[in-house]
Amino acid sequence: MIGGGGRISGRVDVSEPASISAGIAGRYARAVFDLADESRSLKALEADVVALTAALADSADLRALIASPVATRDEQRRAIAAVAAKMGLSPTVTSSLGLMAANRRLFVLPQLLAALSAMLAEHKGEITAEVTAATRLSKAQADALSASLSKTFAKTVKLNLAVDDTLIGGLVVKVGSKMIDTSIRAKLASLQNAMKEVG
Repeated sequence: MIGGGGRISGRVDVSEPASISAGIAGRYARAVFDLADESRSLKALEADVVALTAALADSADLRALIASPVATRDEQRRAIAAVAAKMGLSPTVTSSLGLMAANRRLFVLPQLLAALSAMLAEHKGEITAEVTAATRLSKAQADALSASLSKTFAKTVKLNLAVDDTLIGGLVVKVGSKMIDTSIRAKLASLQNAMKEVG
């Protein structure tokens, strides 16, 4: 019984922070999007989201800054203000980052950017497909896949591409809650399951 409780609390410990972060990021994203929409600066917001996403991917220092448990609110606020000024971010995003630092919420920046990206895409009638392939797709393959998905979903589909060499060929495509798995690994797994049922 105690062991079972431990397992349950273990599961909660892992998933709870992620869902809390997503909730916080979602609230900030909605506020930032609405402010940018009201001030007719969605184009600037989109540029900021792209620039910040790239900066987070490229800079270990920036990732350390937003995740630092030892930096004070003031240190984080001054540092993120300097980053925003250097990058030339819009006033809406700059002030939002300052507010997040003051509230010690900078750690949700990756989720915030993902949420804003989804909101901007939806606003433009686009959706994003998370595509994982066994090998890097060529431009022609990516364009063909995007065209095929756009036809299926009747919306412009942007691809977010990743490579996973454990797939043994094929693709895993996730669009919203829909998952399309054409990888050989998935086919082998379903074949194994079918054989178990027969056995």
